[in-house]
Amino acid sequence: MKRHVTGTFTFSGWAENTSAQAEGGARLGRASVSNTFTGALDAAGVVEYALVYTSATEGVFCGYEHLTGSVEGRRGSFVIEHRGRFTGDTVHCALTVVPGSGSGELTGITGGGSFIARHGEPSTTYALDYSLG
Repeated sequence: MKRHVTGTFTFSGWAENTSAQAEGGARLGRASVSNTFTGALDAAGVVEYALVYTSATEGVFCGYEHLTGSVEGRRGSFVIEHRGRFTGDTVHCALTVVPGSGSGELTGITGGGSFIARHGEPSTTYALDYSLG
């Protein structure tokens, strides 16, 4: 049975480096970020992003985050994929639990969710729909 849960997360330690850039063209970057989730998902994670800037303030990204903690009291870990876009001061991100990545009481977890983050806000609301198989 699918469960719908929500909560918030905060991030810290954004460390970004440029890996390639074309004169007048796109810029590729990598970023490592630490997140702390509260609510139904009570976990800490580190996400590794690959970013493509199509302008100074717009682009797309993908990344993988290893989360360790609990989902509605069930302890374990799992990996979640991030895919999204950023425009100006807003980030839109779709989340997908990587199949087979769950451990402990989260073995067999599947699902996905999303968040919309706005630059300068101290925390971001997330939504997650998940099942435990």
